[in-house]
Amino acid sequence: QVQFVESGGGLAQPGGSVRLSCVVSGLHISVNAMGWYRQVPGKERELVAHMPAGGIAVYTDSVSGRFAIFRDDYKNTLYLQMNNLKPEDTAVYYCNRVSSDPHRPWGQGTPVTVSS
Repeated sequence: QVQFVESGGGLAQPGGSVRLSCVVSGLHISVNAMGWYRQVPGKERELVAHMPAGGIAVYTDSVSGRFAIFRDDYKNTLYLQMNNLKPEDTAVYYCNRVSSDPHRPWGQGTPVTVSS
């Protein structure tokens, strides 16, 4: 059974930094395209950063240059380093495979609030 356990979110000030972690079980992240998504109430979940298996990380324009996705294959854990945070980064963040399958399981997510 595939499971994602996200952590590391919380309250951050504008311009601050947060590092999110996602412990994955049931699949090997080293051979899967993995990504970080975020969702705000009333909007669809958005893919903000992803890392193809063996490929180069890709970022949506709004986070490019500020966020970095990386992984520890030994720990089967995905990370998202978020720097220079902005209020519009406020969302619940999830990790998952990059897939069009609408029925794939999701974790509980970790909320990030950027506010002074």
